Amino acid sequence: MTNYKRPFQFDRRTFLAACVALVPMKATAARISKLKFGFTSYEWGIDWDLPTLIANCAKAKAFGVELRTDQNHKHGVELSLNEAQRRQVKQQFADSPVRLLTINCGERFDSPDPAVRKAAVEKAKAYVLLARDTGAAGIRVFPNDFHKEVPQTETIAQIAESLNALGRFAQDYGQIIRLENHGSAGRLTTLRKVMDLVDQKNVHIKLNCDPKDNAGGGFAQNLALVKDRLDDTLHMRPYRDTAFPYQLQFDLLIDMGWEGWCIVEEEMKVPDPAQSLIEENQIWQKMIAKSLERA
Repeated sequence: MTNYKRPFQFDRRTFLAACVALVPMKATAARISKLKFGFTSYEWGIDWDLPTLIANCAKAKAFGVELRTDQNHKHGVELSLNEAQRRQVKQQFADSPVRLLTINCGERFDSPDPAVRKAAVEKAKAYVLLARDTGAAGIRVFPNDFHKEVPQTETIAQIAESLNALGRFAQDYGQIIRLENHGSAGRLTTLRKVMDLVDQKNVHIKLNCDPKDNAGGGFAQNLALVKDRLDDTLHMRPYRDTAFPYQLQFDLLIDMGWEGWCIVEEEMKVPDPAQSLIEENQIWQKMIAKSLERA
């Protein structure tokens, strides 16, 4: 009698297991961007009064705004505003789709002279109150430079000391201190050393798209040094400047889940700043889309 072997058959459990085996072990999740587009009144907004600035930003879908102070900008948001005027500024933003993010002052904490540094901290405190009164979340300050006659470690310590004093004051008013990545003492590698001495957690690093931070193609490594202290705002210099890796920066920020404002800070004179701001947003949107479409 011939031995008969039953043909191999899939039962339901075996069939399902085989199907699962054909599926990749780890599916790639779709990327999302939490980045937002904003504007600072540096050059393009010099001649816009506050209602015009808000209207132009709303039209360009730049829904976060920083106001540069102490530069005679037409928006007029300065330390000289009285209490009622500050409330009016706050109300104008509240009545619009545009949010006031920051008061950008120019105070810096690098001077070798202790009296100069103290004066800078005191004036910055006044800007903290202006920010609080007008509905902003914080102020921008600078590190800013090294000085030949002072060891760099000493300047770093002085900057950190000033930031701690300002941060403690600002904390009482719910305000953020945004330390801009600016000047010879503002390299990301240096700001890591500064932040190691800053114990006030409301002091953050504001990126400034400086080509010096990409020396030797090292931007990704430099960004990684400070990612734990990043602010939720950054300044975008001209996209045309190929010395800075804008696309890489957006890739890295999206991948780390950064949720913040990419703020246009343009120096180039243009005939129609309002239209140029719209065009900047269109370019930015394409770059974000490219980041999201990466393999």
